[in-house]
Amino acid sequence: MNIKELIKAAKEASARSYSPYSRYKVGAALLTKNGKIHTGTNIENASFPAGMCAERVALFEAIKNGDDQFEALAIYAEGENFPFPCGICRQVIAEFTSDLKIIIAKSEDDYVIKNISELLPDTFDFSV
Repeated sequence: MNIKELIKAAKEASARSYSPYSRYKVGAALLTKNGKIHTGTNIENASFPAGMCAERVALFEAIKNGDDQFEALAIYAEGENFPFPCGICRQVIAEFTSDLKIIIAKSEDDYVIKNISELLPDTFDFSV
């Protein structure tokens, strides 16, 4: 896995963001274990709960295409702070994997890597 290439794919996705309200353009790139990259961007709506985060767009795209084995997820947004995933995205990611590496980036050279279990240590599990 080339971290910089995955961040670059997330950055390119962020350019397609529809974010007229927040003006916070987020991109995500999800690398599957078979080497495919699925991208997503945040899409806002005037009815705020109707929007969708970049991470879930990429994840749902992968699932829709039959890819459900994941290697890493890069999340990119320009700004002062790292674009950590929201709580809903953390729970959705945890639904599909407990060991996903998440690269949280402000640039190709300024990033942190976390595991989903670090970001959401006590996931909700309906099967319990």
